[in-house]
Amino acid sequence: MKRRFESSPAAAEPAPGSRYDVGDLLGLGSHSVRKNYYPELQERIDQLETEKNRYKWLFENALHGIFQGDLKGGFLALNPAMASICGDASPAELMGRVRRLREQLFYTIGEFDQLRQELLDHGQVMARESRLRRADGQAVAVSITLLRRPDLGAEVVEAFVLDVTDRVQARRKLEQLNADLERRVDERTEALQNANVGLRYQIEQRERVEQELVVAVDAAKEANRSKDKYLAAASHDLLQPLNAARLLVSTLQDSPLPAREGQLVDRIHRALEGAEDLLADLLDISKLDQQAMEPDLVHVDVGDLVHSLGEEFEPVARNAGLGFRVRRRPVVARTDPRMLTRILRNLLSNAFRYTREGQVLMAMRARAGRLDLEVWDTGVGIAEDQLQEIFAEFRQLIPRGGGGKQGVGLGLAIVDRMARILGCQVAVTSRPGRGSRFRLSVPLAQDRPQLAPAPAVSAVEVAAATLAGVRVLVIDNEPDILVSMHSLLQRWGCEVMVASGREEALESCAVGPAPDVILADFHLDDNQTGCEAVYAVRRQLQQDLPAAIITADRSDSCRRLLQAQYLPVLNKPVKPNRLRALLTSLVSERPQPPTADSANR
Repeated sequence: MKRRFESSPAAAEPAPGSRYDVGDLLGLGSHSVRKNYYPELQERIDQLETEKNRYKWLFENALHGIFQGDLKGGFLALNPAMASICGDASPAELMGRVRRLREQLFYTIGEFDQLRQELLDHGQVMARESRLRRADGQAVAVSITLLRRPDLGAEVVEAFVLDVTDRVQARRKLEQLNADLERRVDERTEALQNANVGLRYQIEQRERVEQELVVAVDAAKEANRSKDKYLAAASHDLLQPLNAARLLVSTLQDSPLPAREGQLVDRIHRALEGAEDLLADLLDISKLDQQAMEPDLVHVDVGDLVHSLGEEFEPVARNAGLGFRVRRRPVVARTDPRMLTRILRNLLSNAFRYTREGQVLMAMRARAGRLDLEVWDTGVGIAEDQLQEIFAEFRQLIPRGGGGKQGVGLGLAIVDRMARILGCQVAVTSRPGRGSRFRLSVPLAQDRPQLAPAPAVSAVEVAAATLAGVRVLVIDNEPDILVSMHSLLQRWGCEVMVASGREEALESCAVGPAPDVILADFHLDDNQTGCEAVYAVRRQLQQDLPAAIITADRSDSCRRLLQAQYLPVLNKPVKPNRLRALLTSLVSERPQPPTADSANR
């Protein structure tokens, strides 16, 4: 028997082309060894195959949507549940429809950007509610969990998605029920209070009088709040025609005019500047009164900020015939650069306004744990008994006719309130006839992290460049602003395309040459925004065109929203020199025509 086993074909070398089993692959050529190990290996292989099939079954039949994708592109893999949530018949259909997650899967780009930023900051996003875009264009509420996979790519993620439409609807119904309940409680409470007032009126006359006084005080407070809201809304609406007028006057200033007409245009320009300053002060005071201004604290090199202000006020000093010096040093403070700039700008404006001759000095002094920013002038000075009154609203430093450009008495009130918001201290010393010194003490940062840039760039910081031949697309729903922008830009040599909204902008780009730069108003008709119009034009032209947003909305919420869009912002009324500097900067960022090598990549 043994001789027959050894001479049997099973013991011979396998014929060419025959298949090796697992034992042969592992070097187990002996028949006895294969006999010992093959059942165990085969059992393990069967277990692995069973486990693989089980996970594949779970992936294909999971109730949750599961996908793997690239945040800069589209899907890499997804299951049928994900396709069902998005209203597609199959994963292949959804994958073919969505090429970019940012614009085509998420209902709004803002929701995608928020999720992406949190994912990059923390490495994961757990059960965050968002909205996705279905195949029919409608939004579907989902709960999404995102996990980064840096081993597969810089922005490759794995996501688990759950349709929470029912939960969202139930929550809305619950909120409505709560609101109705609160309303009913308020109505019953008011009825009870009225009954008590009537009873107390019959019992004691004095209590009725006291109640009337309380109501009068509440009404006065409500009237004051309504006044602030009305002032903010009215100022915002006034900025629109003021912006158009400012641009038209700038166009006239650049035009050859007779001497008398040129003087009249200059007077109009100064009057519009005064109106603009007044509206800006009223808007800031209104937001401060409503406690609607919150600081964005970042680490800032105050020396750079002071340098920018020095360059901004050099022409002012030159026109006034005054000396102007700036002493700065690199010092880091944690503060709101926008509010700090406004405080220092108001102090410098007052210094130049009330200084007839001499000079103005802005200096920095670093002390223990704080930074003193000082503005010195050789102006008319302030009496000692008025040093605290100057920070009240509508208080003038000097009476009208005393010299200098007159203000409305809001500049120092804004300085005082913004300084308190930032945790800074303001002090003033002055001698009538000799001058004044204003000191702002800012807390210093304990470390020196990555610095934030200065909040605004003056026109002198941007090299003057020709705009001749630059095609500019202006999107604004105000006809007067379109006319004034067209005139001003055309005067600078630009080729101007105007549109009142997104659809008109797309039509203009479809029939004419593509623009080089886009300037869009933020608030358009039909609840559209300039950001949406910019993204639509970019998608249609398949170009990342340089763009900027122009808006009269100066609220903190609007500012934070625009910061998340990575688009430059210019506030109305637009100053022509800042508009020209912005256009020059945007033109320098225009993408170059692709080369053959870049196209292959």
